[in-house]
Amino acid sequence: MNRKFDLVAIGTGSAASAVTSRCRAAGWQVAIVDSRPFGGTCALRGCDPKKVLVGAAEVVDWACRMKGNGIQPGDLHIDWPELMRFKRTFTGPVPSHREEEFAKSGIVAFHGRAEFVGASTIQVGDDTLEGRYVVIAAGQKPVDLKIPGAEHLITSEQFLELDALPKRILFVGGGYIAFEFAHVVARAGAHATIVHRGQRPLPGFDPELVDQLVERTRELGVEVELGTEVVAVEKALGRFVVHISTSGPGSTLEADMVVHAAGRVPEIDDLHLEVAGIEREKRGIKVNEFLQSVSNPTVYAGGDAVASGGPPLTPVASYDGIIMAANLLKGNHEKPNYLGIPTAVFTVPQLASVGLSEQQAGEQGFKFRVKKQMTAGWYSSRRVAEKYSGFKVLVEEEKDRILGAHVLGGEAAEIINFFALAMRSGMPATELKHMLFTYPTQASNIPHMI
Repeated sequence: MNRKFDLVAIGTGSAASAVTSRCRAAGWQVAIVDSRPFGGTCALRGCDPKKVLVGAAEVVDWACRMKGNGIQPGDLHIDWPELMRFKRTFTGPVPSHREEEFAKSGIVAFHGRAEFVGASTIQVGDDTLEGRYVVIAAGQKPVDLKIPGAEHLITSEQFLELDALPKRILFVGGGYIAFEFAHVVARAGAHATIVHRGQRPLPGFDPELVDQLVERTRELGVEVELGTEVVAVEKALGRFVVHISTSGPGSTLEADMVVHAAGRVPEIDDLHLEVAGIEREKRGIKVNEFLQSVSNPTVYAGGDAVASGGPPLTPVASYDGIIMAANLLKGNHEKPNYLGIPTAVFTVPQLASVGLSEQQAGEQGFKFRVKKQMTAGWYSSRRVAEKYSGFKVLVEEEKDRILGAHVLGGEAAEIINFFALAMRSGMPATELKHMLFTYPTQASNIPHMI
């Protein structure tokens, strides 16, 4: 069946939902397409369900840290099947609720994999959708590891659906997924191993604070193998043999489960972009400053699908959706501002960052001062027996503006938001330093961090 629309959006995550809802509210005829259950990565197989598991790990960790300080943890433990049932109370209703929302607002939803058959025409099964405009917001997928036995690895999506937790779990890669999941399973009683081919994991974060987090991770019993590459995986007698390569002779590790945590790429390879004349590069679709395709003016792209956008985070995807809607409805006039976007690793303790690292600030020629300290001795850490906490803040000397902030410790993901707000609003560092916060809170430490 041939159908005509003002807008056809590929994906049902944060970016697509934001742009379609606004265009539909303006009276446009809108269609939305997804080959997976409606809701997108964050709500179904990413940050939201992950944080449910992290919450359980935080409870266990807090109680264990406070042992001998008035708390007796006793038999406190994570009941994995029960925790997964709780997690599904969040993820289970999402697809049907999202589809109901689309129907209620008048957005026509299509289930199936989209592919371009023209400049702004999409084929979905037996349906041909012709749009005045097309938005690509298809999210990401795990990168192809191109190693023998890669088919034996499970994805983070599959991990989040495990009904039972294996005793030995190996994570390939040293990024967010590996560290967050390793911290959860270690506190659930499993033995975790992280294998990272680089010399430093979590490359987007401050090296000194990452070193502290690695030390804490190893203290949990997690093996962190750095400078080590997984070259093959084979299944043998109900277990997996992971072949690794270091600077010396190759060796093997054994695990009951191997999880792909080695990076993600835009899920756009099978959209037949070339048919629509849509230019792309390895990192995604090439767009201009208005999130419009540089080669096909009827196409816009946002979120994880673009080559030169903000970091691959849910708030960025939602923001891109708002920007795209504004430009579609009123012509190109809104440009995204990616200054001061915070990010965090939800380990226990958390690691958070916003803005430039010391190396980046130096390379860009800024004259800046750095204030840094490990803060295990501060009241805010001592009262919860947190041995691993610290910060680093970069302030430009001439303009008194915050160039970057990096925080490790309890509630670091919340603390970083204050620095992000100051950066995006142009608040001088001195003004943030003189801010009066409720006390005693983690935020009340901020004046001492500048």
